[in-house]
Amino acid sequence: MATRDAGNGPVLGTPDDFPDRPERGGRLVVHVVIGVLVAIIAGGWGYVMWSMNGSANGAIAQVMTFKVQGPTEAEITFLVSKPDDREAVCRVRAMDVYHVEVGSKEVRIPPGQGTKQVKERLSTSAEATSVHVQYCNLV
Repeated sequence: MATRDAGNGPVLGTPDDFPDRPERGGRLVVHVVIGVLVAIIAGGWGYVMWSMNGSANGAIAQVMTFKVQGPTEAEITFLVSKPDDREAVCRVRAMDVYHVEVGSKEVRIPPGQGTKQVKERLSTSAEATSVHVQYCNLV
């Protein structure tokens, strides 16, 4: 018959009934490789974030205020910090409630002042809900 009398022992056997597991080596190498890959990925991501905040190109913009003037116009006031002897170009962007661009404008900041407050109006194709500086680059 397919069944047997287990008696007083476990049905599947005891640990002594099975052979010992073989030793597994090489785990240190696997962990080191994974650690190196994680470090490379983290470093690359850090570089991307660093290069996107403006500190890599020398011009940093900080939005102070924005105001929607109506369905066809918006206004933004922002502060640009750059080297005194360099010109900067900043792209101002207006977005609607669905995060679709409804207006944009490139603003040139001439050499002279290192930190300058800029106030700009831009035309929009629909009513904007936010206005921000997409980037500022030195020319």
